Amino acid sequence: MKQSLLMDKYPIYTLDIDKTETTYTTVDEIIAYIEAKVEAHPFAVKIAIFDHYAHTTGIEEHVIDENIKAAKNFVFCFGKMLPKAAMLAVRPRSIGVSEFENHFEISFLEVPNEKLHEVTEGWAKSIKNK
Repeated sequence: MKQSLLMDKYPIYTLDIDKTETTYTTVDEIIAYIEAKVEAHPFAVKIAIFDHYAHTTGIEEHVIDENIKAAKNFVFCFGKMLPKAAMLAVRPRSIGVSEFENHFEISFLEVPNEKLHEVTEGWAKSIKNK
């Protein structure tokens, strides 16, 4: 798991998983796995699955890395507490799954709650299951 600042301001985590390191063969299989994890969590809730690749390539003047074969976001929320309205700025959560020729890249924005960050990181790492 690699931690970095995207565009010098967004704290993100990424994990590259070689296709030989997982039993999953498509973005859709990984998204279904994440969906099952969210459904099994005591208070996480699925919001949507967003096909970012289809959306972006559907725009006439789009820009997309030619090495990306598929890219979807699983959008969900832990949302157990709303101690102040500003929390809406960091919700909902999203886990991105991108497919390349020989690997998948899993990415997500740092979760403000440390325990829930560990849950999200654990879900990502468990995709590497070989």
